[in-house]
Amino acid sequence: MPQLRKDPILKQWVIISPERGKRPHDFRLETEQIDDPETCPFCEGHEGLTPLETMAFRKAGTALNQPGWWVRVIPDRDPILVPTGDTGREGIGMFDAMNAIGIHEVVVETPSHTQTLQTVPLDQVREVIWTYKQRMLDIKKNPRFKHLMIVKNSGRSVSNFSHSHSHIVATPIIPKRIEEEIDGAREYYHYHDRCIFCDIIKQELDQPGRIIYQDAYFVAFCPFASRFPFEVMIIPKTHQPFFEAIDNDHVHGFAQILQITLKKMQALLANLPYNFIIHTSPCSDSYRDFFHWHLELIPKLTQVAGFEWGSGFYINPLPPEDAAQFLRDAVI
Repeated sequence: MPQLRKDPILKQWVIISPERGKRPHDFRLETEQIDDPETCPFCEGHEGLTPLETMAFRKAGTALNQPGWWVRVIPDRDPILVPTGDTGREGIGMFDAMNAIGIHEVVVETPSHTQTLQTVPLDQVREVIWTYKQRMLDIKKNPRFKHLMIVKNSGRSVSNFSHSHSHIVATPIIPKRIEEEIDGAREYYHYHDRCIFCDIIKQELDQPGRIIYQDAYFVAFCPFASRFPFEVMIIPKTHQPFFEAIDNDHVHGFAQILQITLKKMQALLANLPYNFIIHTSPCSDSYRDFFHWHLELIPKLTQVAGFEWGSGFYINPLPPEDAAQFLRDAVI
């Protein structure tokens, strides 16, 4: 029968509905569509089709905004936030409003139009992670920005471009979802004097049925109260509040576990559209004792319908224990 499960951080209830009988072959996946590389603004040689680069890892002797790069960061040409101006916060009667001040950048993860984080050499995934770290450290120097987030949208149903890329977003306020995680983690720390994320890791390691892969530095698992089929969390085993403080060993470990997880997804569900989000602590040391950075990987296999929107419940037709088993068994 269905089971209600509660997320210990967000205190959000999820309905696990296994009698719906969903298995990997039951999910309808889109046919992969690849943009024309002749018109793709992210391809090497098309640098003139994008805003001027913010930074790039490139071959020695090559010029800015010219070929020769292997990871490139550019402002989004249709940004959701803009870096100039003041916040202009004001009250409109009982309502609050402010200017959309922030940073919205695109990380072009490879010069190749057809490669992805699953197919590039592992060293290239590490370079992408180093790019995230460097840009976040630079952006964090601006005291106007309160939070930084990495977002990746992959697949034509969730992204306008098939060329592999991700986004760095800095906001002048802490987003609501992060506030909810902070509130849950702070309350747990207040009562237990321990990080709730660290305790979740310990629980998953003690009862490994939801673990997909682990090494000395990271663990990837399907959360107990997974909202979606094949939802995955990747998290460092040691307490680390800030992603941008990641050290060399953890860059290597994170690149490996991220690519392995994505390859397993690809082997099991070819052309799967997905989002991943890296949640890191807000730009303040006041959260460091109880916040723990992590990546949420959310495959786009089901749609959120009226009941979910109206109730706040998510309905997941595949128990996370089964999802983890399928992913563990996937041959890459």
